[in-house]
Amino acid sequence: MKRKTKLAAVLGLVGLAGSGLALGLGAEGSTSDQAQGQGAITTSPQWRDGKFVNERPVIESSFLEMLFKWMRGAENTVPRDPLPVMDRVASDFALPPQTGLRITWLGHSTLLVEMENRRILVDPVWSTRASPLRWMGPKRFHRPPLSLADLPEIDAVVISHDHYDHLDQEAVQALGDRVPLYIVPLGVGGHLRTWGVAPQRIIERDWWETFSLGDLSFTATPARHFSGRSLIMADRDKTLWSGWVIAGPKHRIYYSGDTGMFPTFGEIGKRLGPFDAVLMEIGAYNALWPDVHIGPEQAIEARRALGSGLFIPVHWGTFDLALHAWTEPVERLLAAADQAGVPVAVPRPGESIEPAQPPAVTRWWPPVPWQTADQAPLISSGLNPVTRPN
Repeated sequence: MKRKTKLAAVLGLVGLAGSGLALGLGAEGSTSDQAQGQGAITTSPQWRDGKFVNERPVIESSFLEMLFKWMRGAENTVPRDPLPVMDRVASDFALPPQTGLRITWLGHSTLLVEMENRRILVDPVWSTRASPLRWMGPKRFHRPPLSLADLPEIDAVVISHDHYDHLDQEAVQALGDRVPLYIVPLGVGGHLRTWGVAPQRIIERDWWETFSLGDLSFTATPARHFSGRSLIMADRDKTLWSGWVIAGPKHRIYYSGDTGMFPTFGEIGKRLGPFDAVLMEIGAYNALWPDVHIGPEQAIEARRALGSGLFIPVHWGTFDLALHAWTEPVERLLAAADQAGVPVAVPRPGESIEPAQPPAVTRWWPPVPWQTADQAPLISSGLNPVTRPN
């Protein structure tokens, strides 16, 4: 990407969710009216001094340092040619998965999970840009594989946090009454209510808290990240961020949301595993913000700490949110997984995977120059050795 183009991207990426910058570009929702009541927030163990906090403090480079890096630009951050999207329609999902669990990657961190005869939509983002501005900010590399009109009937939407590349106002409003339930971290319900979602359709949970929907349970898990959608940071960390474990009688999956590395992965695996699949972010990392995006190598270490599950990467291949080559996350992931002996499946946008019958990895992305872990290491701060479950 040319430097001039990257500078324009900077203006649209000032603190955008998923990038390394810690500002937002306009809050479209309000967190002042909480579904579970303000008391649920202020009594949360994660709420301190008027905001949510991480288990481990996060290191943040100065805004000027990050802006300088963005202005210098980077190469190969967006694809040159169209990506091989697998277009889907509702009828593709008419028959249940043969193994009882099917996961469809719809790009970035948007997933359709079919488990125990239910359908769960995770972090639905359909907008062209992960930005509050339609004309500026990170633009999709590819079209959504499944239109909102063709989305099959779903039972619930799960949200990990309120950044623009995970919480899409246009998608929420387009879905309307088709979503019976939104299951979200503490405080995120304020955005949803502002956008017209009825309070009785919103379930908010703190870390380690569970909500049950029939035979399925949804447990919010700790993550190391941040939140906020406001230009002036007025709502910085006013809503919680989390991962999620979705568990049924026969299957269970772990979704990381956005997170840096932290020592609790082993505890998550011990308390809530074993997992059939681990859906973990791998992109948007940089040494300037080492604690809010885990990166490929640490993602594999986190998967080893979790103890089980086919690794399916998310949070890559859809938006330009950092300075690495767009294929670098998956290239480094495959190298780390091969060395660690961790099973991986890499779906193309729109592809469905049944973890019990994983396909062989097919390199559907083009060869692009990228930096190895030795050339561009990423190590999160403040870590003790990660404990694996017994």
